[in-house]
Amino acid sequence: MSGHSKWHSIKYKKAAQDAKRGKIFTKIIRELSVAARTGGDDPDANPRLRKAISEAKAVNMPADNIKRAIMKGTGQLEGTTYEEVAYEGYGPGGVAIYVEALTDNKNRTVSELRHIFSRNGGNIGESGCVAWMFKRKGYIVVEKSKTPEEKLLEVILEAGAEDFKEDGDNFEIFTPQEDYEAVVEALKKNNIEAFVSNVGYVPQNYVKLEGKQAQQLLRLMEELEDHDDVQNVWANFDIDEEEIAKYSGQ
Repeated sequence: MSGHSKWHSIKYKKAAQDAKRGKIFTKIIRELSVAARTGGDDPDANPRLRKAISEAKAVNMPADNIKRAIMKGTGQLEGTTYEEVAYEGYGPGGVAIYVEALTDNKNRTVSELRHIFSRNGGNIGESGCVAWMFKRKGYIVVEKSKTPEEKLLEVILEAGAEDFKEDGDNFEIFTPQEDYEAVVEALKKNNIEAFVSNVGYVPQNYVKLEGKQAQQLLRLMEELEDHDDVQNVWANFDIDEEEIAKYSGQ
């Protein structure tokens, strides 16, 4: 078991706490603006914007905030212009890490991220150094307690899912990018709740970590995800759920 779904569940619970102090709002507002700038302000024709709006509503972001962020993205209101940038590197034990960020100052962001990597046993590498270890796919996590395996398989395979794995207390679902929304909609129609749902970089192989290295890697992941400029962090770690629970205090 890779423990990824356990880590994601912890992260998403933390997002609810972050929303209370506005931290998650910062990340979503940036995503709304960039999504609108790159794909237009019509969510029906812009899947990225549609997903960002859904995430904003999930953390109870006021409708006025959503509207302003979109208008800043399209240039109807003045606002900061954020640039999409990816950083690649290695964590403890040689774990590959791919970071997606939105920033208005690339020099500041890379300097701060380099510091986070180095103080947690990792380092930022050259562009392309780890990207080849990942494939862009839809990634969905459903808790085993939410639905029988047979029903879940029937729903997702008919909708276009390409892979399915058990990971501790969760089911992990993987889809081609183009079938991601169809699978998400199929789950909703069948009243199957997914607590993680996104399109991202899925590892093609994994590095097993234990003990001190595992704890150090989890600390690195958390510090990267806490950075205001960072939108997503993907890594090919394989850490037992017990190690992750120990780190998070759960």
